[in-house]
Amino acid sequence: MTPPYHSGVDEIAGRWIPLGLVYLAGAARQAGLDAGIYDAMAKGHAFPEVEERLRASMADYVAASAITATINDAVRILELAKRLRPDTVTILGGIHPTFMYEEILDSSDAVDYIVIGEGEVTLQHLLEVLEAGGSPESVAGIAFRRAGKVVRTGKRAFMELLDDLPAAWDLLAWEDYYSLVIADSRLGAISTSRGCDHGCSFCSQQQFWAKSWRARDPRKVADELAYLFATYRVNVFLITDEYPTRNRERWEAFLDAVIAKDLPIYLLMETRGTDIIRDQEVIWKYRKAGIIYISIGIETADQTALDAMRKEMVVEDTKRVIEILREQEIVSEASFMLGLPDETPESIRRTMQLVQQYNPDIANFLTYTPWPYAEGYKDLKPLIRVHDYGQYNLVDPVLEPHDMSILQVEVAQADCYRRFYMGKIIEFMTMKATFRRDYLMRITKLFMGSSFVMKKLGIGILGKIPAKLDEMRRGKKADER
Repeated sequence: MTPPYHSGVDEIAGRWIPLGLVYLAGAARQAGLDAGIYDAMAKGHAFPEVEERLRASMADYVAASAITATINDAVRILELAKRLRPDTVTILGGIHPTFMYEEILDSSDAVDYIVIGEGEVTLQHLLEVLEAGGSPESVAGIAFRRAGKVVRTGKRAFMELLDDLPAAWDLLAWEDYYSLVIADSRLGAISTSRGCDHGCSFCSQQQFWAKSWRARDPRKVADELAYLFATYRVNVFLITDEYPTRNRERWEAFLDAVIAKDLPIYLLMETRGTDIIRDQEVIWKYRKAGIIYISIGIETADQTALDAMRKEMVVEDTKRVIEILREQEIVSEASFMLGLPDETPESIRRTMQLVQQYNPDIANFLTYTPWPYAEGYKDLKPLIRVHDYGQYNLVDPVLEPHDMSILQVEVAQADCYRRFYMGKIIEFMTMKATFRRDYLMRITKLFMGSSFVMKKLGIGILGKIPAKLDEMRRGKKADER
């Protein structure tokens, strides 16, 4: 199950399939069980609907996956399942439970087992052992309570062959998944690789995958695209990889395999800007394969801050990345991080100046979020003002910089969005009519028409006066020092 969590941003452009649950349901089937996928998030359900679904299913096992922002709702699902049927076995997995299993098991008796790390093989083994009446201690890669104490079993190695992953595509309610930007679409997802071997200090993925990277056979991924298009009419795919382009030879082989299929599909992805520059001579293959949208994490205009994050990127290269994508009519999205510990109103102004100078098609202004299991979290703890994990979503600020208040960060975030998109509307209207122009016009309309965004942007007006007063007060205190 997915928790019924809604941050307001992810759902602006469409409804996304829970690819991880597709594989986990396949693993449950391999354990000899009947499986089902209930995506409360995509359905827009809340807990009354979740309770009704649980009551109707009377499932022997209820499993949920969670990131930090969704962990509270995920645990609540399992608590609800236990209340409805106390003998239900509950299982929790995902990145947050992997690192915070002790905190979760200590705080809720409703969680029976936590799957640590990559889940498919572990879940299958756990279900097989439980069905046979065996001891869970024989299952590597889990945590559970025994005699009031938390037990963690031995570490399980990553899968060697990702192409062997079982995929329960037939269990998805495909009508729930669509792009709001591309008309008459069915939205799917594929994974061509797992992991990232870079060391960005703020990234949770490199921790989860232990800085490893494994790839699938590019021809088999192309076959999967063709299968999903032919069987379920999926024509828009999110490539979920953390770092799909790491190996140029393998990545180009994937592009060639997809081009050879000649499918009328669109691909959306995220990768590193350095790889776009590396691949500039074959970027035409990206577009010919169907890639229409690439997201790049730029983070900040401060090169010193980038170096401290171990981002391995030069700020000035960003402009060339955006130009390369634009030449092939590929939509560029750039994400920027606000509210870093040493953030100031001036550093945010510099970031906004860089955004306007480099002019990506789409910009996201995310708030710096220190994950409770991340490197350096203890050092940042004195700056953390929000402890509700539900707000650890990169949208709501939870950390207060040394020289700004949380309110100032939130107002600055709203102002960055407003300034960027108000300028973009005029630019889009004067662009030559192309697929890219139409795509950008639609997504901007969706963004600016979102009730969540309008509420967020309203802070820029309603919060300006108290935020300005707070800035003046901080300036006065600094003068007094």
